[in-house]
Amino acid sequence: MKLTTPQGRFGLGEKDSANPHFNGPVWIHEILGFDYPMLADTVTFAPGVRNNWHRHAAGQVLFVTDGEGWYQEQGKPAQRLIAGDVVKIPAGVWHWHGAAKDSYFTHLALEDWSKGEPTWGDPVSDADYDQLP
Repeated sequence: MKLTTPQGRFGLGEKDSANPHFNGPVWIHEILGFDYPMLADTVTFAPGVRNNWHRHAAGQVLFVTDGEGWYQEQGKPAQRLIAGDVVKIPAGVWHWHGAAKDSYFTHLALEDWSKGEPTWGDPVSDADYDQLP
């Protein structure tokens, strides 16, 4: 289901157009913050927007709630994501995720930051992203 407007089942959150870990605007809605043992937030990506390569010390789980997007682990082909998909990302695995070129994309992210914040790497190149169907 392609989305032409941003949506957030748990609230759209605040628009962030200057986050250095994304190549464009995202909306972030914090559901559970640092006063809980597990962080939970939704991230809505504008069409074509993705985050940089990164990894989580304790892993991460993504629940896709709206739109169409992509997930890729380093060294593996990218996976198309749609609402209802669940991605279980092991600890320490380099990966990126973001919107399809023609759709907004929202996921609920769950992660334990007690072992440290994410480690951020390089942006996903336009050349690599543009090769996706």
